[in-house]
Amino acid sequence: MEHLPDTARDTVRTVSAYLERHREHIDYETYKALGLPLGSGMVESACTWLIQQRFKGVGMRWSEDGFNHLLHLRLAWVNGSFETLFQVQLQPSPNK
Repeated sequence: MEHLPDTARDTVRTVSAYLERHREHIDYETYKALGLPLGSGMVESACTWLIQQRFKGVGMRWSEDGFNHLLHLRLAWVNGSFETLFQVQLQPSPNK
């Protein structure tokens, strides 16, 4: 590592320290043996399908609050729990 410039050495040290701190999270052999996906492709594809396809249409503009509210509705729809968002438990008024 002595042949590297100081900035490159600093970067290598930073990356090495990060990998050491997160060693237990990057046990790819174990994850592979469990049949878990190792790449981010599935997550990126889900984001494209779930979010971008619905919220990035031509001419669409969302405030951050508006987007967050609609995102919760979209997630509930996709998860099959949309109807439960609107179920109201009717209880007698305590003032009667």
